Amino acid sequence: MSSPSALDDAPDPHALAERLRGWAHELGFQQLGITDVDLAEDEARLARWLAAGHHGEMGFMAKHGSKRTRPQELVPGTIRVISVRLDYLPAEVETLETLARPQTAFVSRYATGRDYHKLMRKRLAALAKRLEAEVGPFGYRAFVDSAPVMERALARKAGLGWVGKNAMLLHPRAGSWFFLGELYTDLPLPVDPPFEGEHCGSCSACRTACPTDAIVADRVVDARACISYLTIELHGAIPERYREAMGNRVFGCDDCQLVCPFTRFASPTGEADFTPRHALDRASLLALFAWGEEEFLEKTAGSPIRRIGYERWLRNLAVGLGNAPWSEAVEAALRARLAYPSELVREHVRWALDRQREKRQNIITSA
Repeated sequence: MSSPSALDDAPDPHALAERLRGWAHELGFQQLGITDVDLAEDEARLARWLAAGHHGEMGFMAKHGSKRTRPQELVPGTIRVISVRLDYLPAEVETLETLARPQTAFVSRYATGRDYHKLMRKRLAALAKRLEAEVGPFGYRAFVDSAPVMERALARKAGLGWVGKNAMLLHPRAGSWFFLGELYTDLPLPVDPPFEGEHCGSCSACRTACPTDAIVADRVVDARACISYLTIELHGAIPERYREAMGNRVFGCDDCQLVCPFTRFASPTGEADFTPRHALDRASLLALFAWGEEEFLEKTAGSPIRRIGYERWLRNLAVGLGNAPWSEAVEAALRARLAYPSELVREHVRWALDRQREKRQNIITSA
């Protein structure tokens, strides 16, 4: 980044920060805050989390060292971080109802529409251009879950919310149904105060609701047990001890968000890109399991789901079908995949078939 001089002839910095908030709202962001780059407290917390092995196979969490917690090392010259929030909850999408229908696939609500990364990056770039037109050239880089960035810690410091017991950022009027993005900049903008208080109080609904007990302490999630990690980040076999608890969750998990009391205050998004595509908010496990690889690639184009690939998609769906009520159709679909080229898929299919046969036998026995 260049040495900052852009604000030398600019209007009052506080007035500029307010204008920046206005531009952010015009671009569709629900909130904007500004913070400095001191993350010492969060750096210590991250070190403890990594030392405990809670990151599992996510080696990238430790790969970049202190660049994750020291923005000025990731982008030299950074002295401020502009943090933004973009709500994503689709309107009129059944969520609890989908979880209650074991034959229906549950996809985390952030992933039923288009991938948010490009949309947010374009808007952050547009925000930077608006600022540049006001103050002249300045140094910045935009990030949307695309680099070693402590986005929740930065957002908390910027006043966008507090970190809940499920380790997610919470806002009193939006729950946690939002994406975060950042502009690292060399502009000496005035900083906002951190969000006051932690409003979870004695509530532990998220910890109680977690299907796999992955929230091992307040604000501490052991990723190795988290369904989001198991269905998205884990490349190998899903440990058998977690498969039944996964139920029909085939990409991510929203349980800890769904039970949060602040969820009821969230407003549906107006972003058309986040509208569910290809019935991913209500599709049956059987319908998705029947997709061939070409169909998977076609229907997940521009979707967060694409990143796990077809093999892990089938792995996750096989577990869902193993947990589904017995039917001839489910058993037949699983048998049809027994010769699939991937041993990863075949092993999960065999597990699912064993589960289906047990259920069929139970039906016969109880008849």
